[in-house]
Amino acid sequence: MRSTDATQAGPSTQRGLAKESRRQALLSAAASLFAVNGFNRVSLEDLGAAAGVSGPAVYRHFPGKQAVLADLLVTVSRELLDGGRDVVARNADPASALRCLVEFQVDFALGKPDVIRVQDRDFSNLSEEDQSAVRALQLSYVEVWVDVLAKLRPDTDIAELRMRAHATFGLINSTPHSVRSHGRKMAARSARPLLENMALAALLVEAPEPAP
Repeated sequence: MRSTDATQAGPSTQRGLAKESRRQALLSAAASLFAVNGFNRVSLEDLGAAAGVSGPAVYRHFPGKQAVLADLLVTVSRELLDGGRDVVARNADPASALRCLVEFQVDFALGKPDVIRVQDRDFSNLSEEDQSAVRALQLSYVEVWVDVLAKLRPDTDIAELRMRAHATFGLINSTPHSVRSHGRKMAARSARPLLENMALAALLVEAPEPAP
């Protein structure tokens, strides 16, 4: 009988996988709790309870609560950058690349609204070093979009292209606040095409002529 990957893995590998699984559970719990209650109102005991471990056990994975916040925001920023670069690498046509970047960002916004709320509200609770790390990753992600836009609008100033990208992120990332209608959450299947079309329109709209 053929062995499964789990049975083939040695004890150290299995322990490593289990540790990573608990770390991810803690990050997921942190995103939910920080989004609802705010970073300052969540304790390590709260995080541990939500992830199914004791408060002191959290220290096996993170040196403190601020480290949890840093890992959460740095990790997601790196995932966005890596994902954006992968999208561009798989789409040689700039128009197709831009459309897929929008779809990628909408997937993120609809899939991780809690992380967006945490970023908006609790970024200042990061250390200066971690703030710099997050900003650097996010600025690099913006440049992925700007490089694609520059191919579609070669005569447009780079500063304007950056503004278009930032405005589009604001539009898409407002999802946690805007996909509600009369107090009820809008279904993702309805929100997705609306957000994608609005984002593409914002990115490609013709700039008005300056007033005389």
